[in-house]
Parts: sequence; structure tokens; C-alpha cells
Amino acid sequence: MSNPDVVQQSQNKNLSGSSDSSKNSLEERIDHYKEAALNNIKFSIIIKPAIISLVALFLSFFLDLSTVPLLGNITVKLAQILFPKWQPITESFTPYSFWWLPVIVYVFYVLLAFAAFTKLKKELMRTPVSETIDRIISAYTTVIDSISMALPLIGAALLLISIKLGEEVFLGLSVPFEVKALIVLAVGKLFEPVLDQLSLEFQNIVNHVTDMRDKYYSKLQLRNTQSIIKQLSLQQNTSASGKFLELSLKDLDAYRNALAQTSQMSKEILNNFNSIHSLLDKINGIPSLSSDKIEELKSLTQSITTASQSLSDEKTLTGLKHLESIVVKK
Repeated sequence: MSNPDVVQQSQNKNLSGSSDSSKNSLEERIDHYKEAALNNIKFSIIIKPAIISLVALFLSFFLDLSTVPLLGNITVKLAQILFPKWQPITESFTPYSFWWLPVIVYVFYVLLAFAAFTKLKKELMRTPVSETIDRIISAYTTVIDSISMALPLIGAALLLISIKLGEEVFLGLSVPFEVKALIVLAVGKLFEPVLDQLSLEFQNIVNHVTDMRDKYYSKLQLRNTQSIIKQLSLQQNTSASGKFLELSLKDLDAYRNALAQTSQMSKEILNNFNSIHSLLDKINGIPSLSSDKIEELKSLTQSITTASQSLSDEKTLTGLKHLESIVVKK
């Protein structure tokens, strides 16, 4: 007859091997899904959310104090249609034309959206996490908001300055610029749904990858639980033939505590890994490290290594246990 310990060790090895192969298969499936899903997302997805901002851009041609290409002096024409008896005031100067300002800014907004789209594709191919999407979208949204708010403020400053410079500068330059700057502000606010749509599309990929991982680890946990139950059943069956003593409640309780401690240690290891990863990101973000800082980092690393080696020493652990027993007695 085969030794049950050997059988159990063989089952554990088979379980570990199957877990590694399943995990590798999971990563391959995730990589294939990410590549296919990211390739299916086209930049044309911004068309629908961009319609409302395009309408605002089109309306900007009808709100101008000077002539507009193809439309002429459209504002005066609309005023005459609304008020047939109204006659335009003859001016001694022609206001400066800023019809092109919203167009140029809108094209720049589209380029920013394309840059965000490209960066999201590149980053999510490496690390599909929600924090990456939020960071990229927030950065480009901030740029668009800054431009949209800056132009009206500049126009307000020009208005204040031109009051003293006379009517020609005030009505010919400052007022037309401020009108178009306010239109740019409106277009910028209406353009934000484009970035929101990009965020939504890429977030769906992240959510699906997370679901794939959750299902994998749930199945792995279920398989491990079934294996443990099977091993316990094997031990209980062999105890009838006198090869093993039946597990007592104390043994089962100790086994349960060991599982809880293992789970807690896994969480702590994961937290430590995330902390180290965050620290490495901050270190990589530092423009330059002096030799003194590098030496301090080496010293800190050596101290951590020494402390970890000391904690794994049997004498150190024995001393800590004695210290704990003394404190408990007190």
C-alpha cells in the first residue's frame, strides 16, 4: 500500500502545478482579450458625444461683430430679419474678425482627445486599472478647462485696458475677442463628454479584465477547498484502519486558525507589494537622484534585509516567544 503522506504530497504538487498552469493560461487569455478589445475601439467613438460641441461651433459663425467667410455680415442680416424696420449704424471702422478663434481651439481640443485616446490604449495594454484611466482623463480635462477659462479672462483684461484706449480699440478689438472667447468657453464645456465617452469605453475593458481575474480566483479557491475536504475525508477514512488518529476539534480549530493566518499574511504581502510599487513610481518620477540619496537608499535596503533575516532566525523567534510569555504573565 502507498504511504498516505506521499499521496498527499503528490496531490499538493499536482494542485500547485495546475494552479500555475491555470494562472499562465489566465494571463494569456487576458492579454488576448486586451489586444482584441483595444483594437476594436476606434477614435470614431467620439463622433456622437462631439455633436453638441460641433453644433455650438457652427452657431459661433452667426455670433460675430464682423464679416464671416461665405456668410458675410451674418449678425446684421439676422438683426434685419428679426427687426425689419431696424437700420444698422454706420461705423467709421471695421471690427477685427475673430471667426477663426473657436475653430482653431476646437481643432486643438480634438487633437488633445486623440492624444488621450492613444495614451489610454498604450497604458491599458500594460496595466489595465481604473486609476490609469482616471489619471489620464483628468489630466487632459484639466488642459481643456484651462484653455476654455483662460481666453475669457484674457478678453476681460483687454476690455479693461481698451476702455482707456478709445472706442475704436474697445469695439473693434476687445469686444469681438471677448465674444469669441466666451464661445470657446461654451465649446470647451460641451466638449468634455468626448473625454467621458473615452473613459467609459476603456473602463469597460478594465471591468471585464477584473471579472476574469475574480472568476479565476473564485474557481481556484473552490478547487482548493474541495481538495482540502477530499484530503480530510481521506484521513478520516484511513483512521478506521488504525493508520491515522481521527482529527479532534482542537486540531480542526488549529487548522482553521492557520488558514486565517495564511490569508492575513497574503493580504499583508499584497499591501507591502503595492506600497513598494508606489514607492518605485515616486522614485522613478524624481528628476535626478544625488549620490547621497542613493547611498541612503542602499543603507535603508540593507537595514530592511538584516531585519528580515533576523526575524527568520530561530533564536530571535524563540527570544520573542519568551518575551511574549513574560509579558502575558505580568
